[in-house]
Amino acid sequence: MMDRRTALGFLASTGAALGLPSMAAARSARRPRRLSLGDTVGLIAPASAVSEGEIAYARHNISGMGLVPKLADHVSRSEGYLAGSDSERAADINALFGDPEIAAIFAIRGGWGGARLLELVDWELVGRNPKLLVGYSDVTSLHLAIAAKTGFASLHAPNAASPWPKESWESLWRLAFTGETPTLGGERADLVQGPQGRTIAPGFAKGRLLGGNLTVFSTLMGTPYLPDCDSAVLFFEDVNEEEYRIDRMLQQLALAGILGKASAVVFGRCRSCASTDADYRGQTLDEVLDHHLASLGVPAFVGANIGHHRGQLSLPHGARVEVDAGARTIRLLEPIVR
Repeated sequence: MMDRRTALGFLASTGAALGLPSMAAARSARRPRRLSLGDTVGLIAPASAVSEGEIAYARHNISGMGLVPKLADHVSRSEGYLAGSDSERAADINALFGDPEIAAIFAIRGGWGGARLLELVDWELVGRNPKLLVGYSDVTSLHLAIAAKTGFASLHAPNAASPWPKESWESLWRLAFTGETPTLGGERADLVQGPQGRTIAPGFAKGRLLGGNLTVFSTLMGTPYLPDCDSAVLFFEDVNEEEYRIDRMLQQLALAGILGKASAVVFGRCRSCASTDADYRGQTLDEVLDHHLASLGVPAFVGANIGHHRGQLSLPHGARVEVDAGARTIRLLEPIVR
Protein backbone atom coordinates (compact mmCIF):
# COMPACT_ATOMS: atom_id res chain seq x y z
CA MET A 1 0.00 0.00 0.00
CA MET A 2 1.28 3.47 -0.87
CA ASP A 3 2.05 5.79 2.00
CA ARG A 4 0.82 9.41 1.82
CA ARG A 5 4.10 10.84 0.51
CA THR A 6 4.36 8.25 -2.27
CA ALA A 7 0.74 8.78 -3.26
CA LEU A 8 1.17 12.55 -3.47
CA GLY A 9 4.29 12.11 -5.58
CA PHE A 10 2.44 9.72 -7.89
CA LEU A 11 -0.45 12.14 -8.31
CA ALA A 12 1.92 15.01 -9.04
CA SER A 13 3.83 13.06 -11.68
CA THR A 14 0.60 11.76 -13.23
CA GLY A 15 -0.81 15.28 -13.38
CA ALA A 16 2.33 16.52 -15.11
CA ALA A 17 2.18 13.67 -17.63
CA LEU A 18 -1.44 14.48 -18.42
CA GLY A 19 -0.71 18.19 -18.75
CA LEU A 20 -2.78 19.07 -15.70
CA PRO A 21 -1.92 22.31 -13.86
CA SER A 22 0.40 21.98 -10.88
CA MET A 23 -0.62 23.20 -7.42
CA ALA A 24 1.73 26.18 -7.84
CA ALA A 25 0.20 26.99 -11.24
CA ALA A 26 -3.29 26.72 -9.77
CA ARG A 27 -2.36 29.15 -7.00
CA SER A 28 -0.86 31.52 -9.54
CA ALA A 29 -4.02 31.42 -11.65
CA ARG A 30 -5.97 32.63 -8.63
CA ARG A 31 -3.78 35.69 -8.26
CA PRO A 32 -4.62 39.07 -9.77
CA ARG A 33 -2.35 40.01 -12.64
CA ARG A 34 0.41 42.46 -11.94
CA LEU A 35 -0.05 46.09 -12.85
CA SER A 36 1.82 47.70 -15.73
CA LEU A 37 2.27 51.34 -16.65
CA GLY A 38 -0.62 52.42 -18.85
CA ASP A 39 -3.15 50.01 -17.31
CA THR A 40 -6.69 51.26 -16.80
CA VAL A 41 -7.90 51.03 -13.20
CA GLY A 42 -11.36 51.65 -11.77
CA LEU A 43 -12.23 54.23 -9.13
CA ILE A 44 -15.10 53.44 -6.77
CA ALA A 45 -16.78 55.15 -3.82
CA PRO A 46 -18.04 52.14 -1.83
CA ALA A 47 -18.87 54.00 1.37
CA SER A 48 -19.18 57.70 2.22
CA ALA A 49 -19.96 60.30 -0.42
CA VAL A 50 -17.00 61.89 -2.20
CA SER A 51 -16.55 65.48 -3.28
CA GLU A 52 -15.54 66.68 -6.71
CA GLY A 53 -12.26 67.75 -5.16
CA GLU A 54 -11.62 64.23 -3.87
CA ILE A 55 -12.44 62.76 -7.26
CA ALA A 56 -10.02 65.19 -8.94
CA TYR A 57 -7.28 64.40 -6.41
CA ALA A 58 -7.84 60.66 -6.85
CA ARG A 59 -7.54 60.96 -10.62
CA HIS A 60 -4.39 63.05 -10.19
CA ASN A 61 -2.81 60.41 -7.91
CA ILE A 62 -3.67 57.51 -10.18
CA SER A 63 -2.37 59.32 -13.27
CA GLY A 64 0.82 60.07 -11.36
CA MET A 65 1.30 56.33 -10.86
CA GLY A 66 1.37 55.87 -14.63
CA LEU A 67 -2.14 54.37 -14.64
CA VAL A 68 -5.31 55.49 -16.40
CA PRO A 69 -8.23 56.20 -14.05
CA LYS A 70 -11.78 55.26 -15.00
CA LEU A 71 -14.61 56.43 -12.78
CA ALA A 72 -17.33 53.96 -11.88
CA ASP A 73 -20.79 54.99 -13.05
CA HIS A 74 -22.14 56.16 -9.69
CA VAL A 75 -19.08 57.71 -8.06
CA SER A 76 -20.53 61.22 -8.09
CA ARG A 77 -23.87 60.17 -6.58
CA SER A 78 -24.86 60.89 -3.01
CA GLU A 79 -27.64 59.59 -0.82
CA GLY A 80 -27.42 61.11 2.63
CA TYR A 81 -23.89 60.48 3.84
CA LEU A 82 -23.36 57.64 1.35
CA ALA A 83 -22.01 57.72 -2.21
CA GLY A 84 -25.31 56.68 -3.74
CA SER A 85 -27.63 53.84 -2.85
CA ASP A 86 -26.35 50.46 -1.72
CA SER A 87 -27.43 48.89 -5.01
CA GLU A 88 -25.62 51.59 -7.03
CA ARG A 89 -22.37 51.23 -5.11
CA ALA A 90 -22.48 47.43 -5.32
CA ALA A 91 -23.26 47.65 -9.04
CA ASP A 92 -20.09 49.70 -9.54
CA ILE A 93 -18.01 46.99 -7.85
CA ASN A 94 -19.61 44.23 -9.90
CA ALA A 95 -19.20 46.17 -13.15
CA LEU A 96 -15.51 46.88 -12.63
CA PHE A 97 -14.65 43.33 -11.59
CA GLY A 98 -16.49 42.11 -14.67
CA ASP A 99 -14.84 44.57 -17.05
CA PRO A 100 -11.84 42.93 -18.76
CA GLU A 101 -10.31 46.36 -19.47
CA ILE A 102 -9.95 47.13 -15.77
CA ALA A 103 -6.68 45.91 -14.22
CA ALA A 104 -7.33 46.91 -10.58
CA ILE A 105 -9.81 48.84 -8.46
CA PHE A 106 -9.03 51.74 -6.11
CA ALA A 107 -11.42 53.10 -3.49
CA ILE A 108 -11.47 56.89 -3.52
CA ARG A 109 -12.15 57.14 0.22
CA GLY A 110 -13.52 55.18 3.17
CA GLY A 111 -15.91 56.55 5.77
CA TRP A 112 -18.80 54.16 6.36
CA GLY A 113 -21.00 51.98 4.17
CA GLY A 114 -18.91 49.16 2.71
CA ALA A 115 -20.47 46.50 4.91
CA ARG A 116 -23.90 47.42 3.54
CA LEU A 117 -22.79 46.12 0.13
CA LEU A 118 -21.55 42.68 1.06
CA GLU A 119 -24.83 40.88 0.35
CA LEU A 120 -25.16 42.71 -2.98
CA VAL A 121 -21.73 41.99 -4.45
CA ASP A 122 -21.57 39.08 -6.92
CA TRP A 123 -18.80 37.11 -5.21
CA GLU A 124 -18.77 34.41 -7.88
CA LEU A 125 -18.10 37.10 -10.49
CA VAL A 126 -15.37 38.59 -8.31
CA GLY A 127 -13.79 35.17 -7.80
CA ARG A 128 -13.70 34.53 -11.56
CA ASN A 129 -11.99 37.86 -12.19
CA PRO A 130 -9.28 38.35 -9.55
CA LYS A 131 -8.13 41.97 -9.43
CA LEU A 132 -6.32 43.97 -6.80
CA LEU A 133 -8.63 46.06 -4.65
CA VAL A 134 -6.74 48.97 -3.09
CA GLY A 135 -7.85 50.98 -0.07
CA TYR A 136 -8.13 51.02 3.72
CA SER A 137 -10.26 52.13 6.66
CA ASP A 138 -13.90 51.24 5.83
CA VAL A 139 -12.60 49.34 2.77
CA THR A 140 -11.56 46.72 5.37
CA SER A 141 -15.01 45.15 4.96
CA LEU A 142 -14.33 44.49 1.26
CA HIS A 143 -10.81 43.19 1.94
CA LEU A 144 -12.14 40.72 4.48
CA ALA A 145 -15.00 39.62 2.23
CA ILE A 146 -12.62 39.06 -0.69
CA ALA A 147 -10.41 36.93 1.57
CA ALA A 148 -13.42 34.97 2.81
CA LYS A 149 -15.22 34.50 -0.51
CA THR A 150 -12.46 34.30 -3.13
CA GLY A 151 -9.10 33.60 -1.51
CA PHE A 152 -6.98 36.01 -3.55
CA ALA A 153 -5.03 38.90 -2.03
CA SER A 154 -5.88 42.59 -1.99
CA LEU A 155 -3.97 45.70 -0.93
CA HIS A 156 -4.52 47.45 2.38
CA ALA A 157 -3.06 50.76 1.26
CA PRO A 158 -3.94 54.45 1.02
CA ASN A 159 -7.18 55.27 -0.75
CA ALA A 160 -6.94 56.93 -4.14
CA ALA A 161 -7.69 60.38 -2.67
CA SER A 162 -5.22 59.92 0.21
CA PRO A 163 -1.63 61.19 0.14
CA TRP A 164 0.77 58.79 -1.57
CA PRO A 165 4.26 59.64 -0.28
CA LYS A 166 7.35 57.59 -1.05
CA GLU A 167 6.80 54.83 1.54
CA SER A 168 3.25 54.11 0.39
CA TRP A 169 4.09 54.25 -3.30
CA GLU A 170 7.27 52.17 -3.15
CA SER A 171 5.58 49.34 -1.24
CA LEU A 172 2.67 49.39 -3.70
CA TRP A 173 5.12 49.27 -6.63
CA ARG A 174 6.98 46.27 -5.21
CA LEU A 175 3.79 44.35 -4.41
CA ALA A 176 1.57 45.19 -7.38
CA PHE A 177 3.85 46.14 -10.28
CA THR A 178 7.04 44.08 -9.92
CA GLY A 179 5.57 41.14 -8.00
CA GLU A 180 8.30 41.09 -5.36
CA THR A 181 8.19 39.50 -1.90
CA PRO A 182 9.46 42.43 0.18
CA THR A 183 10.13 42.73 3.88
CA LEU A 184 8.08 45.65 5.17
CA GLY A 185 8.57 47.78 8.27
CA GLY A 186 11.40 47.49 10.78
CA GLU A 187 14.37 49.81 11.09
CA ARG A 188 13.87 51.29 7.63
CA ALA A 189 10.37 52.45 8.57
CA ASP A 190 11.71 53.87 11.84
CA LEU A 191 14.23 55.97 9.91
CA VAL A 192 11.40 57.54 7.92
CA GLN A 193 8.56 57.73 10.44
CA GLY A 194 10.55 57.86 13.68
CA PRO A 195 10.86 55.05 16.25
CA GLN A 196 7.22 54.61 17.20
CA GLY A 197 7.07 50.81 17.34
CA ARG A 198 7.83 48.42 20.18
CA THR A 199 7.87 44.67 20.60
CA ILE A 200 5.46 43.10 23.08
CA ALA A 201 6.51 39.49 22.51
CA PRO A 202 9.47 38.62 20.25
CA GLY A 203 9.53 35.67 17.88
CA PHE A 204 8.76 34.52 14.36
CA ALA A 205 5.43 33.33 12.98
CA LYS A 206 3.90 32.58 9.60
CA GLY A 207 0.30 32.86 8.51
CA ARG A 208 -2.23 34.56 6.31
CA LEU A 209 -2.21 38.33 6.84
CA LEU A 210 -5.73 39.40 7.79
CA GLY A 211 -7.18 42.45 9.49
CA GLY A 212 -7.40 46.16 8.85
CA ASN A 213 -9.52 48.67 10.70
CA LEU A 214 -10.34 47.23 14.13
CA THR A 215 -13.82 48.78 14.31
CA VAL A 216 -14.84 47.39 10.92
CA PHE A 217 -13.26 44.00 11.63
CA SER A 218 -15.21 43.65 14.87
CA THR A 219 -18.53 44.48 13.15
CA LEU A 220 -18.08 41.53 10.73
CA MET A 221 -17.69 38.94 13.47
CA GLY A 222 -20.42 36.32 13.25
CA THR A 223 -20.98 36.99 9.54
CA PRO A 224 -19.94 34.89 6.52
CA TYR A 225 -17.71 37.77 5.38
CA LEU A 226 -15.04 37.28 8.04
CA PRO A 227 -12.41 34.82 6.78
CA ASP A 228 -11.08 31.91 8.84
CA CYS A 229 -8.56 33.44 11.24
CA ASP A 230 -7.06 30.16 12.41
CA SER A 231 -3.24 30.61 12.51
CA ALA A 232 -3.55 34.02 10.83
CA VAL A 233 -1.21 36.95 11.31
CA LEU A 234 -3.70 39.56 12.47
CA PHE A 235 -3.10 43.27 12.02
CA PHE A 236 -5.21 46.19 13.20
CA GLU A 237 -5.32 49.97 13.11
CA ASP A 238 -7.89 52.60 14.02
CA VAL A 239 -8.59 56.29 14.39
CA ASN A 240 -10.55 58.48 16.83
CA GLU A 241 -11.28 55.65 19.24
CA GLU A 242 -10.61 56.23 22.93
CA GLU A 243 -8.73 53.67 24.99
CA TYR A 244 -11.82 52.02 26.44
CA ARG A 245 -13.26 51.45 22.96
CA ILE A 246 -10.07 49.73 21.79
CA ASP A 247 -10.21 47.68 24.98
CA ARG A 248 -13.84 46.75 24.32
CA MET A 249 -13.21 45.65 20.73
CA LEU A 250 -10.12 43.60 21.60
CA GLN A 251 -12.08 41.98 24.43
CA GLN A 252 -14.79 41.07 21.94
CA LEU A 253 -12.19 39.45 19.69
CA ALA A 254 -10.76 37.58 22.66
CA LEU A 255 -14.15 36.28 23.82
CA ALA A 256 -14.96 35.15 20.29
CA GLY A 257 -11.72 33.16 20.15
CA ILE A 258 -10.27 35.27 17.31
CA LEU A 259 -7.18 36.49 19.17
CA GLY A 260 -6.52 33.04 20.58
CA LYS A 261 -6.34 31.56 17.06
CA ALA A 262 -3.72 34.00 15.77
CA SER A 263 -0.13 32.99 15.04
CA ALA A 264 0.95 36.63 15.56
CA VAL A 265 -0.63 40.04 16.13
CA VAL A 266 0.52 43.39 14.76
CA PHE A 267 -1.07 46.65 15.88
CA GLY A 268 -0.43 49.68 13.72
CA ARG A 269 -0.99 53.35 14.44
CA CYS A 270 -4.06 54.52 16.31
CA ARG A 271 -4.34 58.22 15.56
CA SER A 272 -6.26 60.34 18.08
CA CYS A 273 -6.92 57.30 20.26
CA ALA A 274 -6.19 58.97 23.59
CA SER A 275 -8.87 60.46 25.81
CA THR A 276 -9.06 64.23 25.71
CA ASP A 277 -10.77 64.40 29.12
CA ALA A 278 -8.49 66.38 31.44
CA ASP A 279 -9.68 64.25 34.37
CA TYR A 280 -9.06 60.90 32.64
CA ARG A 281 -7.23 58.47 34.94
CA GLY A 282 -7.76 55.25 33.00
CA GLN A 283 -5.39 52.94 31.17
CA THR A 284 -3.19 54.21 28.38
CA LEU A 285 -3.46 52.67 24.93
CA ASP A 286 -0.15 50.89 25.48
CA GLU A 287 -1.49 49.36 28.70
CA VAL A 288 -4.63 48.19 26.89
CA LEU A 289 -2.57 46.58 24.12
CA ASP A 290 -0.19 44.94 26.61
CA HIS A 291 -3.14 43.49 28.52
CA HIS A 292 -4.65 41.83 25.46
CA LEU A 293 -1.56 40.85 23.48
CA ALA A 294 1.17 39.96 25.99
CA SER A 295 -0.69 36.93 27.35
CA LEU A 296 -1.42 35.34 23.96
CA GLY A 297 1.90 33.50 23.80
CA VAL A 298 2.51 34.51 20.18
CA PRO A 299 4.79 37.13 18.58
CA ALA A 300 3.30 40.60 18.84
CA PHE A 301 4.39 44.17 18.18
CA VAL A 302 2.71 47.56 18.06
CA GLY A 303 3.28 50.90 16.38
CA ALA A 304 3.64 49.42 12.89
CA ASN A 305 3.51 51.80 9.94
CA ILE A 306 -0.13 50.94 9.23
CA GLY A 307 -3.20 53.11 9.47
CA HIS A 308 -4.59 56.62 9.35
CA HIS A 309 -1.40 58.59 8.92
CA ARG A 310 0.73 59.91 6.11
CA GLY A 311 3.24 57.41 4.73
CA GLN A 312 1.51 54.18 5.72
CA LEU A 313 2.78 51.02 4.05
CA SER A 314 0.84 49.12 1.41
CA LEU A 315 0.17 45.65 2.84
CA PRO A 316 -0.72 42.36 1.07
CA HIS A 317 -4.02 41.52 2.76
CA GLY A 318 -4.91 37.84 2.54
CA ALA A 319 -1.37 36.75 1.56
CA ARG A 320 1.01 34.41 3.36
CA VAL A 321 3.61 36.31 5.40
CA GLU A 322 6.22 35.82 8.08
CA VAL A 323 6.43 38.17 11.04
CA ASP A 324 9.58 38.90 13.00
CA ALA A 325 8.21 40.67 16.07
CA GLY A 326 11.67 41.45 17.43
CA ALA A 327 12.62 43.33 14.26
CA ARG A 328 9.00 44.50 13.78
CA THR A 329 8.87 43.34 10.17
CA ILE A 330 6.36 41.62 7.89
CA ARG A 331 7.84 39.56 5.04
CA LEU A 332 5.73 38.41 2.11
CA LEU A 333 6.30 34.70 1.38
CA GLU A 334 5.04 34.56 -2.20
CA PRO A 335 3.97 37.14 -4.78
CA ILE A 336 0.38 38.33 -4.70
CA VAL A 337 0.26 38.92 -8.46
CA ARG A 338 1.04 36.78 -11.49
